[in-house]
Amino acid sequence: MIQASGHAIAGARRRTVRTVLAAGGCRASLNDIAQRLGNLGYLVVLSDSACQALELVSARGFDLVLIDALDPESGAIHMLNEIRGSHDTADLPVIMLSGEDGAVEAFAAGADDWLLKPAPFEVLAARIERTLARAGRIEELKRSNLALDARIAARAIELGETQAELAAARADRIRLLGAVRQLNDELATRRSAA
Repeated sequence: MIQASGHAIAGARRRTVRTVLAAGGCRASLNDIAQRLGNLGYLVVLSDSACQALELVSARGFDLVLIDALDPESGAIHMLNEIRGSHDTADLPVIMLSGEDGAVEAFAAGADDWLLKPAPFEVLAARIERTLARAGRIEELKRSNLALDARIAARAIELGETQAELAAARADRIRLLGAVRQLNDELATRRSAA
């Protein structure tokens, strides 16, 4: 079952509504998280299973995935591995909630952050904000790198064109010098014959 929850952001400072996919097996826990995140201005989509969540991740652009893992059989690590294994979602921010034994496995699978359950909501909200801010900086860096790559490619093309023009100018100069030498030789020959 999928459920969406979200509220418009109040206040003088408006921002784009950010979307969070919350996946896990405990509907009550997910509903509570969705309600509270909705009150903070997030649009939250809920998913009961890893399979359904992966379909949602591949079909929509989420800003963050929150995986509420209750037990090893929940498919949370599989889900995280699938997210990290896809080129399209490899950099998608993922926060994992699990028991004490889940931290190392979550980080090894590529979680951006991990919280011990039950995590105080204020801590979860702060970690979500921090993770999204870091993801935003990474996206900005990627855009800057793409723009820089485009500028480098354009400069390389310009350099290649300039080098071709220079080579053509050098060839013209050599031809002209050869023609001048030939004319000088002809003049010298005519003068010596006269």
